[in-house]
Amino acid sequence: MPLGPEHNEPDHAAWSASIEHVRATPGFRGNDWPPVEGMSLAANLLDLERHADDYARRAGFTYTVLAPDDDVIGCVYIYPSRDERFDADVRSWVRADRAELDAALHAAVSRWLAEDWPFATVDYPDRG
Repeated sequence: MPLGPEHNEPDHAAWSASIEHVRATPGFRGNDWPPVEGMSLAANLLDLERHADDYARRAGFTYTVLAPDDDVIGCVYIYPSRDERFDADVRSWVRADRAELDAALHAAVSRWLAEDWPFATVDYPDRG
C-alpha cells in the first residue's frame, strides 16, 4: 500500500525502534536515514507527506509493508536512479523485531519489479 500520512504513528514507531537495524540494512549503510537521533512525529509526518506527493506526481513510489493486522513492519522505496547505469533505485527495510522477513521482502519486491515494472536495470542491494 502506498505510504501516506495516515501511517504516521505506526511508521514512526516502526523505524524509531529499529534505527540501528535499518542503518545496517543493505542500501541504507552509510546513509543519513534514519537519523541516529530520531525525529519527531511532526517531522515524520512531513516526510510521509513528501513521499505521498512524490507518489501522486509519479516522481517516486514509497510503499508501507503491513502485517495482517495492519501494523507497519517496513517500507519499500522506488525512485529514479541518479546513477545512469540504472533505471531505478530501490531500497527496503523491515523492523528489527521482524528481521527474519528482510530476505523474503527483498525476493518478493525483486520479483514484482521484474514482472510488473518497466525497468531494464534496478539498483536494489542484495541481501547477503
